[in-house]
Amino acid sequence: MSPTNQTTTALPKYVQISELLIRDIAAGRLLDGERLPPERDMANQLGISVGTLRKSLKELTNKGLLERVHGSGNYIRHGNVEASVYAMFRLELLAGGGLPRADILELETVEKPADLPEFGTSSSGARIRRLRYLNNTIIAVEEIWLDADSGEVRLEAISDSLYHYYQKQLGFWISRAEDRVGIGSVPDWSPRAFPLQPGTVTGYIERLSWSDRPNPVEFSRTWFDTDNALYVQRLK
Repeated sequence: MSPTNQTTTALPKYVQISELLIRDIAAGRLLDGERLPPERDMANQLGISVGTLRKSLKELTNKGLLERVHGSGNYIRHGNVEASVYAMFRLELLAGGGLPRADILELETVEKPADLPEFGTSSSGARIRRLRYLNNTIIAVEEIWLDADSGEVRLEAISDSLYHYYQKQLGFWISRAEDRVGIGSVPDWSPRAFPLQPGTVTGYIERLSWSDRPNPVEFSRTWFDTDNALYVQRLK
């Protein structure tokens, strides 16, 4: 577990902590039946109040991932992690897990260029470019395109999880996605903060995402630093 930093686009702190713990459970960093540290110690480690931690642990309990035993402590219970805000976020730190967050570099509504695959019903879309972190480690740059007919993307309302934003602000949920993973060259718009220079060949992901419509509504491409992160897909 690692402390998290609040950003202007961050999810509420208690949600951040619950999501961090869920990703650690999925990665096997927290084992089934493992007893968590005392709440006060754990809150100090994470840099949050005990009250915030308890809200986070309640989220885990409601998802069936934690058993709170009175007088004994809090115990991890492995179960379904698909209810996680980041259930479809496949990048993890080399050691596993890590809380995703993002800095928005650019948000524009523009015409879709010819090199994009077909998605949505409009000729334009919201283009969002972001610098991605896991905990405090920069791991990727990404470009997300949301079809203009899916709703207006407002900078002041975006959260670290775009899927969470789509659900809460635009009224739809991403129900499935298709990833194609390979290698690609870091784009020329990549910021200096990203460890890899533009043109460097690195890990690359293309994703098409669907809501309840027959056509995909979103297309994204991500260039990730393989020295700091891996693409992980767990099969059941």
